[in-house]
Amino acid sequence: MRYFPAFLDLDGRRALIVGGDEAAARKLRLLRKAKAWVTVVAPEAVPEIAELAESGEIAWVARTFEAGDVLGQDVVVSATGLSPVDESVAKAARTAGRPVNVVDRPDLSSFITPAIVDRDPIVIGISSGGSAPVLARRIRAQIESLLPAKLGRLADFAESFRGAVAATIAPAGRKRFWERFFDGPVAEAVLKGHERGARERMLSLVNSPAARAREAGIVHIVGAGPGDPDLLTFRAMRLIQDADVIFYDKLVGPEIVDYARRDAERVYVGKSKGNHSKSQDEINTLMAEAAAAGKRVVRLKGGDPFVFGRGGEEADYLRALGHTVEVVPGITAATGCAAAADIPLTFRGVAQAVTFVTGHAADGEPDLDWAALSDPRQTLVIYMGVSTAGTIAQRLIEHGVETARPVAIIENGTRANQKVVKGSLGELESLVEQNAITGPALIVVGEVVKLAGADALPELARAANG
Repeated sequence: MRYFPAFLDLDGRRALIVGGDEAAARKLRLLRKAKAWVTVVAPEAVPEIAELAESGEIAWVARTFEAGDVLGQDVVVSATGLSPVDESVAKAARTAGRPVNVVDRPDLSSFITPAIVDRDPIVIGISSGGSAPVLARRIRAQIESLLPAKLGRLADFAESFRGAVAATIAPAGRKRFWERFFDGPVAEAVLKGHERGARERMLSLVNSPAARAREAGIVHIVGAGPGDPDLLTFRAMRLIQDADVIFYDKLVGPEIVDYARRDAERVYVGKSKGNHSKSQDEINTLMAEAAAAGKRVVRLKGGDPFVFGRGGEEADYLRALGHTVEVVPGITAATGCAAAADIPLTFRGVAQAVTFVTGHAADGEPDLDWAALSDPRQTLVIYMGVSTAGTIAQRLIEHGVETARPVAIIENGTRANQKVVKGSLGELESLVEQNAITGPALIVVGEVVKLAGADALPELARAANG
């Protein structure tokens, strides 16, 4: 993020615009909306600027810019389109310590003006950092089409009841009250223009016993998918954004956790081999305590919480204590990472089944039915198998799997730093070592590995179909 987003209070403040053409007039309209007192410096000006100056609503100094013009100004805008003048304005403003915006010159600006959605007092700014202003305007248009026209009235309506809510509802319950309000029928009535009836209903709502009742906490055990934020489900996204506290593990990237509200508590509880930031008992206790405090808890897990994620254990523990638990599935690491690596886990005539197993074991030797896993007509997907890759390959070969069986190791699947290494089962351990695979990684064993890549699929499909 190159620019820090912020909103300036310019009510009654002094603003300088250098330039008098249409670009300057557009900036003038924005600054006047923000109730700034504007001075325009330009030898000539379009009629809009001249008429406002004549009526005394702004000041117009009809001459070329001088460095001293920036003194006493709270914000400076240069809209001349003339490089020497714009550069002089930027230099003078920076020297005087004044924030400056030069139209279409982010390299000269200390701040930029975004594309704006105005539902006063609700204001949304969309910025591309100056790199794609047309894209920012298109996004603004899309947002405009989604927002009700009376959204600003709803904000004003809520503001008028803030004192009453503060006087009748304890601080811990106010956020929940407002969330229910904005999702409920009173807010809908305001948006439809039925404000008088909405005000009467709001008074009843504020004074009702239900408004002061403490809500029970709830725990959502949520699958975050294999890593790419675009693979989150809609429900997962909503729950992350609504959570009071989020417990997340090593497989959940920061770009996903960052969808949380800024005031949400974020607790890292990741576990890796030999390095547990929190034991499972500690994680269970922390979640139970948060739920008992009436918080909305999200336990965020990589992949799907019910596929090698211990989600079932956590749900059983919390339900036994009387807490409400909801499990939200996610795209599994196996399906997501295989797709990202162009490996179909099943394929007619090649693999009629797929089996997920874990390669993790306390003593280094996974307790698996190796004979059943040796069937050449299936695909074997091994979770957490990097540290035991050599043992896994040895046991499969001992149970009849040929050393030439194709394998793929997918590290950081679906993410920008995804790495896919292919080879044969006999060289699995050396593939891990030579390619510095540390995880998180999946191991795929089976003939389907040969199918990776669009060019190979038609030929293999014809072969499989005879």
